Amino acid sequence: MIVLSGASLVLPDRVLSPGTLVIEEGRIAEIRSDAPSGNHPAFAFHGHYIVPGFIDVHVHGVDGVDTLDADPGAVAAIAARLPCYGVTAFCPTIVACGPAALRGVLDQVRRARETPVLRSARVLPAHLESNFISPEYNGAQPSACLRSPRGILRAGRAGQAGRAEDDQTAADDERGANVSAEHSDFTAADILAEIERATPDVGIVTLASELDGGLDLVRWLSARGHHVSLGHSGATYEEALAAISAGARQATHLFNRMPRLDHRAPGLVGAVLQSDEIAAEIICDGAHVHPALIRTAIAAKRPSRILAITDGTAAAGLPIGSRAMLGGQPITAGARTAHLSDGTIAGSILTMDKAFQTLVAEVGLSVVDAATICSTSPARELGLLGHGMLMPEAIADLVVLDAQFSVVQTYVGGQLVYARGSGANTPARPAPPARMLD
Repeated sequence: MIVLSGASLVLPDRVLSPGTLVIEEGRIAEIRSDAPSGNHPAFAFHGHYIVPGFIDVHVHGVDGVDTLDADPGAVAAIAARLPCYGVTAFCPTIVACGPAALRGVLDQVRRARETPVLRSARVLPAHLESNFISPEYNGAQPSACLRSPRGILRAGRAGQAGRAEDDQTAADDERGANVSAEHSDFTAADILAEIERATPDVGIVTLASELDGGLDLVRWLSARGHHVSLGHSGATYEEALAAISAGARQATHLFNRMPRLDHRAPGLVGAVLQSDEIAAEIICDGAHVHPALIRTAIAAKRPSRILAITDGTAAAGLPIGSRAMLGGQPITAGARTAHLSDGTIAGSILTMDKAFQTLVAEVGLSVVDAATICSTSPARELGLLGHGMLMPEAIADLVVLDAQFSVVQTYVGGQLVYARGSGANTPARPAPPARMLD
């Protein structure tokens, strides 16, 4: 049993201050406002906050490690580094790549989920910023890896009867885009075959629904339990509504890599803001999206439909000017973003503790709403049972923050996995995998 006392406990509907939180057998056994009793070990955290563990559904890397690094331990290495930023669970996120690289990352995700690593954040099913995005809004996504979904599902199954037409589609696309030879040896059907092979380990798939065949792909992925996220897309308002009707339930980094909101042409942004069926990611660094617009989006959709993300890259956590990689491309850590050599923004250098600080200090949210956006909403969207909030019987994934909202301690499944100012922590066992809704 672990007793955390004296802190302000950020509950789903209020702040209990001071409060006492009791952890037993990996779960929150009790929450009360009185002082701790008995002879159990207690940690006094007066002047601190305790919030549910942060869940980042869109993060490519951190501290010099990228999900697509050649190292077969990249995903596990990221999982080990994230608790110091308050992250207790995350979706390893990859940019568009070839089928061999995709297979390698999904195999890493499967191993990490089957055999959780000590002192690490939980590894959730992956987020694929897929090959099926708009070339006009690809940003730092490698254009040579983009493919058209046209025709690949007309026979009802990826990689089989629709393959011949897809081969021609890919050839046409590659000639038009002057694709380099190293990326010209796979088709859209090859990518879908990898997704189908590793279905339990693919959580979110970002795509541009306006592409020819895009709506069929939305339906195909949704039917298999994947969360379809609209992003890197030039979809019109009407096209976005059609995708939502077809099963899309998320928007990837709202406002970024999509047409700007216009009062005469609301586009994808307008469709997302007015549709209760779809939740929206927002990069909460105050640079990718102005704090005023973050506040506007939250007001339109409510905290329960907003997911704070980092879109963090391997440059996150590194000094300004440091070099890192994103899907095999060199990037540089800037003051607030990462960028390619040509200046294109390539994800962020944000971490989830900084996202929480931005939401409170710059956007002006209450700590309750900030915790909802950083923890509760992502858990609900992913169907994580018992995660994302402080309440009796919930999984004891939580973070202790100081008065400036910097991370002091992180617990995963009731195990202390990070403590500021100390060396490596040694929990007795890894946390069991997160249980997800079917």
